[in-house]
Amino acid sequence: MNDDKSRRPLTIDPWLREILRCPVTGTELEDASDASGAPVLVSTEVDAERGGRLQYPIRDGIPVLLADDASVLPA
Repeated sequence: MNDDKSRRPLTIDPWLREILRCPVTGTELEDASDASGAPVLVSTEVDAERGGRLQYPIRDGIPVLLADDASVLPA
């Protein structure tokens, strides 16, 4: 099965983009891709407790902003 839908860049309305924040650090989120090329959102500041920036998955076009689902990018 081809999963091209999950590989497309995420398009978030500007008004929503302005209010989305990392639920752990409270900072803005940037568009990025994970190691497999899937779209993710990444916090703009390091979470001192976890030692890196947090990366949140996007599933079926929906950002999953749950701290338990976040992965840590090395600082």
